[in-house]
Amino acid sequence: MCDSTRRFFRGRRRTPIRRIGAAAAFALLTVSCDKLGLNGNKSPTAPSGPPAPGSTIVYTAVGASDANGIGSSVPCFPFTDCPNGQGYVQVAVRNLKSQGFTVNLQNLGIPTAVIGHDLQSLGQQYGRTIEGNFIDQEMPFVLTNSTLVTIFAGGNDVNVITAALGGGAGGGDPNGYIDSQVRVFGADYTNLIAGIRNRAPSARIVVLNVPNMAALPYLSGDGLDKRRAAQRAAVGMTTTVVNPLVSQGITVIDVMCDSRSYLPSNYSSDGMHPNDSGYAFIASELVRAITTSNYPPPLGSCGGMTQVP
Repeated sequence: MCDSTRRFFRGRRRTPIRRIGAAAAFALLTVSCDKLGLNGNKSPTAPSGPPAPGSTIVYTAVGASDANGIGSSVPCFPFTDCPNGQGYVQVAVRNLKSQGFTVNLQNLGIPTAVIGHDLQSLGQQYGRTIEGNFIDQEMPFVLTNSTLVTIFAGGNDVNVITAALGGGAGGGDPNGYIDSQVRVFGADYTNLIAGIRNRAPSARIVVLNVPNMAALPYLSGDGLDKRRAAQRAAVGMTTTVVNPLVSQGITVIDVMCDSRSYLPSNYSSDGMHPNDSGYAFIASELVRAITTSNYPPPLGSCGGMTQVP
């Protein structure tokens, strides 16, 4: 994805979970065998209420490098609890514990991951480093007794789409190409939600929509065409894929329309990953979404959707 993520992996090149196959093996050691198969529950919906005060939350985090806190002062190694981490997952867990909850965490975040195999293959075709995808390498390891699952997807997928456009994909119809890849993202998101609900039918699902990647610092020096493409992809993912999940009883955190998503002071030196303050704001919204029964739905439109003319 970026230099900080590659440095994260280079420093651990000889570890047993350097590659995704080994990462899956590591997860197999941490998840009991009866949790690896689908449990057969086909319920189309999941509970949407907040956890009871003082209860135990069994939390599975599905994500990419953000789930590991890449860019923060204390990034975390994949598949570890990392209690002192400064990413949004780790900060949210500490905040929940401070409110009296017991939290058992399974963090499945894989740096550089995209949502599904199609976008993973597309990214690799155009020279991007992508170590896995949510559907194949994370969803099968969601704890079946999870009471909470969070998902943050889309940032890496936007970068895949703009890389493909830069490599000549889309021909004379870049907008049509972007929209077609957003539909691929949507189909994968539907499969991801279905798979999580099949594995963990009692889990409350909380997701974050996609910020306008074109307005983040890492693209500030790129050309207008690339930033327009990133905006179209991110806004399409948010408005046509993620935000409509509220109709399925899923809580959506609206980072697209939160002005804090675009403060340069909330980003690390790579301009894409949040720093400690950026992760802290995401964690605060996550905890509020988890513990509140009337968390507000995402906005239908906002200035964050049109930051690039």
